[in-house]
Amino acid sequence: MLAESPRVITDKLQRVMNSAARVFTNTQKYDSGLSRLMHDELHWLNVTDRVRFKLAVLMYRCLHGPAPSYLMDSCTLTAEVTGRQHLWSATQRKLVVPHYRLNSFGRQRFSVAGLSTWNLLPDSLRDLELSLNTFKRQLKTYIFV
Repeated sequence: MLAESPRVITDKLQRVMNSAARVFTNTQKYDSGLSRLMHDELHWLNVTDRVRFKLAVLMYRCLHGPAPSYLMDSCTLTAEVTGRQHLWSATQRKLVVPHYRLNSFGRQRFSVAGLSTWNLLPDSLRDLELSLNTFKRQLKTYIFV
């Protein structure tokens, strides 16, 4: 729902998250270094990074089975499409992203945002042999760096 959403919306959510972090870390509103505290002590991701994390985990679940079938139906590996088996993207375990017309709403759909998020992950994270816990740990490390 928040994938590719306008910055106005994510900024509001980030302010709420910052307020919660101030409560946990016992800091004042104008103290500096709150983002560093959120990163180093609380291990919290920013709102936009958290959305990317959640999308990537949902995509992992779609490709491994424990996801709703209507989401799994939109996930097609490039290697499974006739005529695309010999493409470089077929060996990289990338997914086919459908075309969309409306730039504002088309890219927010799960079938576009989720697949694009998966395709932007490094090859090591797109390995289908990773367990869910290993995938989450490596993904969070990748996003934090």
